[in-house]
Amino acid sequence: MADRLLTAAQVRLDGAIVRYPSLDRPLGPIDLSIAPGEVVALVGASGAGKSTALRLLAGLETPAAGRIERAPDTAAGFVFQSPTLMPWADARTNVALPLELSGVPSAEARQRADAALAAVGLGDRTRARPRQLSGGMAMRVSLARAVVGNPDLLLLDEPFAALDSVTRRGLIEDLHRLWATRALAMVFVTHDVEEAAYLARRVVVLSSADGRVVADIAMPGSLPRPAAWRRDPAYREAVETVADALAASMGVAS
Repeated sequence: MADRLLTAAQVRLDGAIVRYPSLDRPLGPIDLSIAPGEVVALVGASGAGKSTALRLLAGLETPAAGRIERAPDTAAGFVFQSPTLMPWADARTNVALPLELSGVPSAEARQRADAALAAVGLGDRTRARPRQLSGGMAMRVSLARAVVGNPDLLLLDEPFAALDSVTRRGLIEDLHRLWATRALAMVFVTHDVEEAAYLARRVVVLSSADGRVVADIAMPGSLPRPAAWRRDPAYREAVETVADALAASMGVAS
């Protein structure tokens, strides 16, 4: 059974434990498996270890104990909480940067950057610099940069938290379109249970005490979401189920 689970996983945390000098307790053990093409949201209280789990999945952090296992040749893209764009460079140059750093010829890198920007609705803003972009546009550039290398796994660390609700909804639809066309797995960290239930097929809740997985909840419906899905009783029930699990993880009566 374990071997079958591993071959079905794009990436898996197996009893991963992380220790920080600033914390009097370790985070974990965390057990989490992400299948190819799966869309998963991570929710939990502040300090529960959501960003830590994401960094482990990305290979940006090494656990003190336990294992991280990935399917062969898995490539990951990462979208941070802020766009982290080079302010002096236009959108095309920002998106092409990871390709050029990996040795892709400049002309090809810029062509692929233009295609990635078009995929997130910025095909007409390739020469715009960050100061000429709205917050939502800047985050779309960051998203294009994360997918320009055609990753198997896209990791997003609360990328829409600073944006207004309308812009956030539009960006979630962008993510669903990217998922539908590129068949990549996604792991999305958020504090917003409605966002989690809408975005993902699974919502994983981490304990506020130690970052362990305390709930793993399948979301109803299909991706991309149909029109008016937010008003569907099945969606509203899923939101309440996630909210109750989150409250329980924090020791709060629902």
